[in-house]
Amino acid sequence: MSEASVETPLARNRNYNVLWSSLLFSELNNAILAIAFPLLVLATSGAVAELGVVLTVLAAATMLANVPAGVVADRWNRKRVMLVCQAVRIVSLVVGCLVVLRGLEPFPYLVAMALAEGLAGSVFAPAEDAALPQVVPASQLSQAIARNTARPFVANLLGPVAAGLLFGVHHVLPFLLGAAMLFVSFVALLFLSLPYRAEPEEDEETGVGADLVEGFRWVLRHPVIRATLVWLVFTQLFFSALVLIVLTASGEYDLAPGVTGVMMAFLGAGGVLGAVFASKMVDLLPSSVIVVGFTMVTAAMTAVMAFVPPGIPLGLVLFATAFFIPVTATTVMTYQMVVTPDELRGRLSGIVGLGAEGASALGPLAGTAMVVLAGGRSTTSLLVCGACLAVVAVGSLLSPTLRRFPSVRETEDAPHP
Repeated sequence: MSEASVETPLARNRNYNVLWSSLLFSELNNAILAIAFPLLVLATSGAVAELGVVLTVLAAATMLANVPAGVVADRWNRKRVMLVCQAVRIVSLVVGCLVVLRGLEPFPYLVAMALAEGLAGSVFAPAEDAALPQVVPASQLSQAIARNTARPFVANLLGPVAAGLLFGVHHVLPFLLGAAMLFVSFVALLFLSLPYRAEPEEDEETGVGADLVEGFRWVLRHPVIRATLVWLVFTQLFFSALVLIVLTASGEYDLAPGVTGVMMAFLGAGGVLGAVFASKMVDLLPSSVIVVGFTMVTAAMTAVMAFVPPGIPLGLVLFATAFFIPVTATTVMTYQMVVTPDELRGRLSGIVGLGAEGASALGPLAGTAMVVLAGGRSTTSLLVCGACLAVVAVGSLLSPTLRRFPSVRETEDAPHP
């Protein structure tokens, strides 16, 4: 049995449902701002350089804050950390709305808002990850994680559409909606009850630097987590490149914006459906088959995309590819959550977040390089990207650690740290 004292079905687990709902609204805010930031910069100044600065600040703050954020989640009350983060983000967005309404130059504040959003969002995520095993028994953790993987796909289906429609009515409305989503998230967290965790006393504290080193040492000494972290970085890198290449193909074929939007919506829909079946598939398939097989399937699907016309046909291939993402994420995250001691879960989440965010930031650059080297031909670019994913797949197959990846059920039944 995990830290959760009574094992009840997830549908009746009050604390899990509170945590899930709160994070859904937080994810919706993230998806809304991903569209609202670029739209506001381009509408007020039209300067691509300013847009690049805002997005770079957001990405850099998100990436660099991940590891220190893990220390925060391990040292202090996780519920309190999440509440403070959401409060900071709400204030930031409300002030931003006032700036826009008063007709002030928004660019300097957008930079500050991107910084606040990146930092507070990065601190929030490890605290939420580390809190999950506190409210869900180990035997239900894979089911809970599977449900959690649906959140970003749902948010990315709804958030961009809402942001685009509201921005057309008034520039401030997407930011007001984001603030409202965070406010609902904040209120939901007020009803969250977490088991008591003793915070370190003054004479026990060794400093943030020492805590960071301890977290990295633990990850590097753990062969399975170390191998999956390397696997995650390269998989995320080339998948992010794939998304950019697909969008480039839309421009090459002069697709209407609406058709491009529908095509990309298939990516989110596939992820949502995959999350519905993830828990059952994790129980049916060996974990090693899921982890190693995911990159093989993704490489094969990417090669297929090279010969499928952009639009609905390509969207269907994206749908099939995205279906397997929640299954794989559930497998890897369940293992990580169960084998990691509670006092290190925040730091593990931060380190994993650093790798994932770094790969996501570099992925578009890699995709751009593939398109340039291919002379702008999307077919060649997709084949190159598929070849890169095939290399990752071969590396996964050759890795003894990944080939023997522990099954989720055995992991959940193992003694809980």
